[in-house]
Amino acid sequence: MYDRLRGELLEEREFPDRSEALKARFAAEREGRPGHIEIVALNADSPEAMRRTHARYFQSAGELTRGGSMMWARVRRRSALP
Repeated sequence: MYDRLRGELLEEREFPDRSEALKARFAAEREGRPGHIEIVALNADSPEAMRRTHARYFQSAGELTRGGSMMWARVRRRSALP
């Protein structure tokens, strides 16, 4: 579960397979949550890959902003006219 308002991961669970993860996700959604609480089921080859490809669930807003700013600076420099 992820709190969109606070940018905070509330719960992280590992499942033996995708089917079990989806069952748990749907069960959690049926329980009802405020709209800012996101129930997600993520799939990746490794925990490291999941943290890299779905960083917003595992990094603070400040960490994401710094990373985005650095990426923007790199793109901007490359596209600058001589």
